[in-house]
Amino acid sequence: MSGLDHPDIAAAYDAVRSDKDEANWMLISYAAATGNKLSLSKTGTGGIAELAASLDDAQVQYGYVRVQYANDAESKRVKFVLVVWIGENTKVMRKARVSVESGDVKRILSHHSIAITASDRSELEERDVVAKLRKAGGADYNGGRG
Repeated sequence: MSGLDHPDIAAAYDAVRSDKDEANWMLISYAAATGNKLSLSKTGTGGIAELAASLDDAQVQYGYVRVQYANDAESKRVKFVLVVWIGENTKVMRKARVSVESGDVKRILSHHSIAITASDRSELEERDVVAKLRKAGGADYNGGRG
């Protein structure tokens, strides 16, 4: 499955999902060292901003990030976002594979509230992502002020 079955990817996915691990994002990229297969390229603790800063404009990459936000004055929510990154300078043939390949990635990184396909880092601003999560989550008893 183009490298997605590698144990490093499963371990990073479990770490991002765990309440006990500090890692809150992971990035899967193509690596020449693995025969141009997808592999885990980075993980981090700086949230969606750090993930966005790690994206490569010449690649297709897949990010998975934990986002925590206040739902109202008394509660916090934790949601997961899948990011399908298609850099502006990505080769045409690599872009063409995204539609099929992203389905494989979605099966491996299956627990996510929303998937965002982006080619510009501005599409990954935390406030905008949280707004999308709230909209996907249904009821918002605090009118979006939380």
